Amino acid sequence: MLLVAPAVASLSVNKASAQFSPEDWGTEELGGYGVYLGTRDLRGSIAGIINLVLGFLGVLTTIIILIGGFKWMTSQGSSDKVDEAKKMIGAGVVGLVVILAAYAISRFVLAEVYEATV
Repeated sequence: MLLVAPAVASLSVNKASAQFSPEDWGTEELGGYGVYLGTRDLRGSIAGIINLVLGFLGVLTTIIILIGGFKWMTSQGSSDKVDEAKKMIGAGVVGLVVILAAYAISRFVLAEVYEATV
């Protein structure tokens, strides 16, 4: 919550319509990877959706690794709990490797499709 507070506090609100625009959230500084369906071409929308899903999965695997580390630290030396935590951390690392491979493959395929259709 504390990480989001400065971003929300610095948002500029359009006084006439009281709505936020995509520029308010800083998506333009991230290279335009925001998903603006209906405002971009099909290739850009598909790339935005893939980046959004892979980003969410990356955050999820990081949380799984952190939970596994927390379980390990709070296991109090119990070998069953340590083994469970090791399995969870291992699964998180394997998931992270799969997500990074999927990102590399999708980026390559989308770049080739983009070059072929331009």
